[in-house]
Parts: sequence; C-alpha cells; structure tokens
Amino acid sequence: MWPGTWRKALAALSPLPCAAARLAKWLSCPAGKRDTIFALSSGHGKCGVAVIRTSGPASGAALRSLTGQQDLPRPRAVTLQRIHDPSSAETLDRGLVIWFPGPHSFTGEDCAELHVHGGPAVVSGVLQALGRLPGLRPADPGEFTKRAFQNGKLGLTEVEGLGDLIHAETEAQRRQALRQMEGELAQLYQRWSEELTKALAHVEAFIDFSEEDNLEEGVLAQVDAAVQMLEEELKGHLLDGRRGERLRGGVHVVIAGPTNAGKSSLLNLLCQRPAAIVSPVAGTTRDVVESALNVGGYPVVLSDTAGLREAQDAVEREGVSRARERLQRADLVLAVLPAVDVAPEPGHLADALRAVLPPGAPAPYILVLNKADLLEGGCRGALLGACEEAALSPACLLSCKTGEGLDSLLSLLGVQLEQLCGDPLAGSPSLTQARHRLHLTSCLGSLSRYHGYKALDLVLAAEELRLARRYLGKITGRVSAEEILDIIFRDFCVGK
Repeated sequence: MWPGTWRKALAALSPLPCAAARLAKWLSCPAGKRDTIFALSSGHGKCGVAVIRTSGPASGAALRSLTGQQDLPRPRAVTLQRIHDPSSAETLDRGLVIWFPGPHSFTGEDCAELHVHGGPAVVSGVLQALGRLPGLRPADPGEFTKRAFQNGKLGLTEVEGLGDLIHAETEAQRRQALRQMEGELAQLYQRWSEELTKALAHVEAFIDFSEEDNLEEGVLAQVDAAVQMLEEELKGHLLDGRRGERLRGGVHVVIAGPTNAGKSSLLNLLCQRPAAIVSPVAGTTRDVVESALNVGGYPVVLSDTAGLREAQDAVEREGVSRARERLQRADLVLAVLPAVDVAPEPGHLADALRAVLPPGAPAPYILVLNKADLLEGGCRGALLGACEEAALSPACLLSCKTGEGLDSLLSLLGVQLEQLCGDPLAGSPSLTQARHRLHLTSCLGSLSRYHGYKALDLVLAAEELRLARRYLGKITGRVSAEEILDIIFRDFCVGK
C-alpha cells in the first residue's frame, strides 16, 4: 500500500477539469498524428512583407513541396527560395524561407515560416497551396500560442503578456507587457507555488510518518513561518492600488462639473478632434461620451458626462444619473468649474468642488478652472491663491477657447497618471488581470484558514494548503501533484 500522502497527492488531480482532461488527451496523442496548422502571422492588408507560418509534424513535408527541394534548409537560417504551387508547379513568389525543427521553435513543434511579398494575391495563393496539402488545416485564432502553452514553451501569464504586447498602444503598456511576457510575473508566482508545495509536502509527511522518527524536529514550526511569510507577500502584492490592471485597461478619467462649465470643450481639446457636441445651451450632453487617449505614455479612457444639476426632464435626469454613476467608478476626476462664476474665496471654492465630487472616498482629482480668458488679470492670482489656501490642489487655470493653460493641465495629468500606474519597470511585477486578483485572494483565504484548522485537524489544514497551491496553479496553468512526491523523497528519509 502507498502511504496516505501519495494517495492524497494523486487524488488532488482527480477528477480532472474538462480543460485538463482535453490537455491530457492532446498530450497523449502521438506527435505524428497531430494536425499541422498554417496561417498568416503578420497583419492583413497590403504590405511589403507577409509572414506565413506552419506548425506541426507535416511542416517539413509542406516546406519541401512548396520549395521543390528534397532537403530542408539549415535550421534557423534564412534562405531565398522560389515558392511553387505543388498542384500546378506554378511559381507563386520568390521569398525567404526559415525552418524551425521542434522543440526549438515558438510552439515546440516543427515549424516553417515563409516571408513573401505582402500583396493579397500572393498571400492568398500561398495559403491556398498550403490548404491543398494533405495533413494541413487553417489555424484557429490563437492556436499557435495555445500550442506553445500546451508544449510548455509559455505559461499562462506569459501568454497573457504576449497578448497584451500585441495590443499595447502606449509606451507604459509595452513595458509592462514585455516584462510579463518575459516571465517575471510567472517566476514570482512559481516561487510562491514552490514554497507552498514544500510546506504541503512537510505537513503531509508529518501526518503519515511522524511516528516513524524519520522527520526533523520543528517541521510544523518551519511550515507555519513559511506560510506566514507567504501571506505577507501576497497581501503586499494585492495592495498595489490596481496599478497593473489600470495600465493594461486604461485609467478611467471622468470630466465632471456643472452645466456650461466647458466639459465637452475640454474633451475636444484633449482629443484634438470634435468628439462631443459643444453648444451654449445648458444640458447639451445627455449621455457619457468616451474617448481613448495616450497621455505621456499612459493609456487613458476619457469620459465626458452630463452637467450636474437638478434636471427637469427625464432624459437629462438619466444623463445626470449616469454621470454620478461614472464618477463613483472613476480612477481620476477632472473637476471643471467656470472660473468666471466662482468667487475667489476658499469656502466658496470648496463648496463648488464638493458638489462635483462623489461623496465618501472620492477618486483623486484635478480642479480645472475653465474660461480663464474671461478673467481679469488680478482675479487669476486670487483664484489660485484661494485654491492653495483651501488645499484644493492640484488646480490649474484653463481656456478651452484659446488653449491657454493646456500644457499645465497635461503636466498635472501626467503626474497623477504616474502615481496611479507607477513605473512598470520598477519593483516587483504587478498583477495585470482580474483573474489574477481573484485567484490570489482565494489563495490568501486558504492560507488564513490553514492557521485556524491546524489546531483542530492537521488533515484539514493540509487541504487548505493544497487549495492555496491550486489557486496559484490556476494563474500559471501549472498544477501537479508529482511535485509534492518529489519533495517528500528529497527532504525526508522515506522508503528506505
């Protein structure tokens, strides 16, 4: 009979989730029987060069058929070849050919790349020629990356980083995505998983072999210390102010203020286009108008909202309701007040700002005193002095009509965005996905319950460690009971 530890460890894999079962079935399939896939890997449309990729066991045969050569090119060497249609022997193009034998390829399988001219007729001809070859089929969306994950070339967090890098639109997004794609986040989670695996193995060994005098003294105390340290690291990682998620999805900046304060004009000024209707009629904006911006390398989702006032008609009331709802979810508020209508007194300014910001714990804000072109010279200094006296900062004077003060506003906005998103290259990598936060929170809950169960039932406490480890494994895509067995053999005198 195997010790209970081994049975429990192997039982952790059963029943397998559907995805794991499909993966196990795929991995058990002989390499020669798997499909070979092909697709255009570069962008669609006319371009100078298009890259067509194949992956799978028939890649070598496909490359021989298209080039008419008996021997495959030297691995990872670029060669210039004529590319033919195997069915008609017609020359389709003259391009570069690269051969990547597995496992030293992106997917871990035999791969070939054809770098051809990017005209639609050339690309279509090569794809049709590949489709007529036996054993080849068009790739499903994301299937090359999926195979890279299935073959252990990429973890789930690295796959997500690759997707984020492809979709990155700002410099900060690119830096964060590249860092994640290179595996820094996966390495952090893998280290935590290894610590949990070791702790679980020690607890399981204590349960099964404590009476055999084969265990070191103080094993459980070491486990408690390791779990406590891991809890502190997890809490610190989760208390990141959602920096990584904000940087990935964009910082939600909401323009809010009373009617006719110039909110829509500010949106148009920042977007440098007429994104919203501007009218002297109060209450023109009835719905939320959104626009995506790149401000200093940081992604921003800018929202113009309806003027905040006691509305009379039903449509405007709905617009005001949506504005207040959007304010509650804002990461940053541009509180716009008409400079000509605000008395340069600290109390008056504070009351006007309080009417714009949501109650409770509002998001950070920048006070924008618009229509500065209508102010007399002395009033400007008085307004800014009143803002400073009332501690209403950051604040700036702006004229959406002339553009005066725009540089000052962009500077203040850049500072706020940097504080909200942080430097993606500094410190530990930030979590970037809502699913990361969900699984890490669940992992932290299991670690907390471990301490409660340990005094009551060590078996239940071990189960909480197993659950915590599984939550980490869901982030990286790696959950294996065999690691527990390896540590039992490595760290304890079992099976002599």
